[in-house]
Amino acid sequence: MGMKGSFTLPGESGYEDLTLKMAKKWGADVIRDSDGTVLSDEIINAGYGIYSTICIIRDHNEWAKKNMDKLQQTFLMTSPQVSTERELTIELMKDFFAEQFSINYTEEALRYMQVYDRTSNKLISSANYTVDTEKGTVTIKDITPFHKYTVSFLAYRIWEEISMYNHTTNNWDKEHLMQIDPRYIETQQYMTEWMEEWCKTHPATTVVRFTSMFYNFVWIWGSSERNRNLFSDWASYDFTVSPKALDEFSQKYGYTLTAEDFINQGKLHVTHMPGNKKKTDWMEFINDFVVTFGKKLIDIVHKYGKKAYVFYDDSWVGVEPYSDRFTDFGFDGLIKCVFSGYEARLCAGAKVATHELRLHPYLFPVGLGGAPTFMEGGDPTLEAKKFWNSIRRALLRQPVDRIGLGGYLHLVEPFPDFCDYIEKVADEFRTVKDFHKKGAPYEIKTKVAVLHSWGKLRSWTLSGHFHETYMHDLIHINESLSGLPVSVRFINMEDIKKGALKDVDVVINAGYAKSAWSGGDMWKDDEAVTILTQWVYEGGAFIGVNEPSAVEGYDTYFRMAHVLGVDEDTGERVCHGRWDYDIEEETGLFPTGAYVKTNNKKMYLTDGKAKVLKEEKGIPTFTINEFGKGKGVYLSTYEINLANTRMLLNTILLASGEGLNGRYLTDNSNTECAYYPASNMLVVINNSNTTQNTSIDTEGGKVTVEVEAYDTKIIEL
Repeated sequence: MGMKGSFTLPGESGYEDLTLKMAKKWGADVIRDSDGTVLSDEIINAGYGIYSTICIIRDHNEWAKKNMDKLQQTFLMTSPQVSTERELTIELMKDFFAEQFSINYTEEALRYMQVYDRTSNKLISSANYTVDTEKGTVTIKDITPFHKYTVSFLAYRIWEEISMYNHTTNNWDKEHLMQIDPRYIETQQYMTEWMEEWCKTHPATTVVRFTSMFYNFVWIWGSSERNRNLFSDWASYDFTVSPKALDEFSQKYGYTLTAEDFINQGKLHVTHMPGNKKKTDWMEFINDFVVTFGKKLIDIVHKYGKKAYVFYDDSWVGVEPYSDRFTDFGFDGLIKCVFSGYEARLCAGAKVATHELRLHPYLFPVGLGGAPTFMEGGDPTLEAKKFWNSIRRALLRQPVDRIGLGGYLHLVEPFPDFCDYIEKVADEFRTVKDFHKKGAPYEIKTKVAVLHSWGKLRSWTLSGHFHETYMHDLIHINESLSGLPVSVRFINMEDIKKGALKDVDVVINAGYAKSAWSGGDMWKDDEAVTILTQWVYEGGAFIGVNEPSAVEGYDTYFRMAHVLGVDEDTGERVCHGRWDYDIEEETGLFPTGAYVKTNNKKMYLTDGKAKVLKEEKGIPTFTINEFGKGKGVYLSTYEINLANTRMLLNTILLASGEGLNGRYLTDNSNTECAYYPASNMLVVINNSNTTQNTSIDTEGGKVTVEVEAYDTKIIEL
């Protein structure tokens, strides 16, 4: 197609010919450096835009070594230990990776240390324990034998986690990078001076890529190789603490947070669980700091006539692209590393001028799972096809501005078929981007809202990539929705009370009980439940998956049981009678290969009126209930596959009353399409690994097309 632009290529010093050859082949208009690579003058002066990667909190070891008290910190908790006597000594670092953490013994830090009797859930007075800084132990006296005890303490993080991961993955033999904390005035002064100097000495750089801002997502490594990954959560704020931050928080909010407020009995505050007021306040406090100081650095970049993009991965915590404060940064672009469709939508929907995707596979010898990619035994072309397969369908619905790769360019040399495939992807991307520019793709009339406790703040995400959160129904639903021809928004109960349901036809609530996605205690809001109930009665549709609206303390376990016509028996109804039912047919709802697994809960019909469409072992797994003019639909689980994605679309169409026979939908669930009325172009994609034939009903009649495995066909109507 010969189009150019909208593509960022990772260049590499020492491979100038290859860099310029691939830039031409892939139509790149920008060349970037990556973690571990640099660009030579020949590349910099070749007439391309230049992205330079900076990680403002690492790569400053010289300064960090002189300011070890200004490294970033976290709370850690020792494993519970059972005392057999009246005294117990606990070794603080026994469970943790010694190359990642170092105990903070300063007076300010020890003020925040907490020792807990976990059997009685009581805090032990500091008069009852002593800290031995030489041995790294805490000895607790006058305690109850055969109770469990833990110590929570502040530790410096002495190896930046992404550096640690890249280091161990690529077997680097170089100095461990530390991360510095901008909470301190001295660090801020150092960072602003460094940023100013950096801009002066990089005149050719057109875009400064911040990777990312200041605080990494939480990734706690253990001392044992049998359990190296003790805890990781993409959206956790645990790595933002320090005695200084905690003190400033108490001055601003009028109350003091403790170690236990973060440690939470050792569970920590996983993003998959609803937050409490303390967590919300802390997130707001950190977000305010990250935006306020972050803006100062971005202003420096702008002063030198450069653009500032942020990489929404790594040290992104506190950035929050869907918070109301995000635009205050003044970022010119957002770059997201993507494995899946919902991540592409996460990037595409943020309020920023330029949206850019970093595609997989990264140009590394091995992939994230440790399997070979750009080395013997690897098949990077097939990997690229599978990743593009997931991302492409999302980009047909909502555009981004740019795509690109990261890593070591020289690794592609032995893989010419990979180079050819990326050329095809780049051209395809630019073509579809052009269609979007002329006008939006056709959508069904039905508008969908996903309801969970985080609402808009966690639009198009749970916490992490698909492979980290695959066990949640909602991530599968998000992934399916990301490429469907339907308008989607994310809401919480406060939005419902402010009238968010006025322009919504279907509400989806999915997840296991007590999770942030099902909603937990948010369902104790009687006003919101009443509004939602009335909305369904007047014609809305509520789709519940797994344990939707589940909360204890009411006559039914599901607050929306009266709408769904089903509820879950958690053990209280073993003596109650059950409604018999027949399995009913719903023509066209389930494509071949669609399934709904049981969630192994004891589901029952509340009043016998719900139609049961699927069941397993005598338990309903898919039901539809008429409620006034609206409907309640229940699915016991949702797992993504091609047929289930079409089943979800069919369910949305059926529940809203729009019907299954609309235009611009393929008749083969292995394929999907997007129609761009302004361009009069139809894009048909094959999401499967075999050739498919598919037909699409258009205004001008039926169109039939054959599409090869993972391929795309573009047709002018």
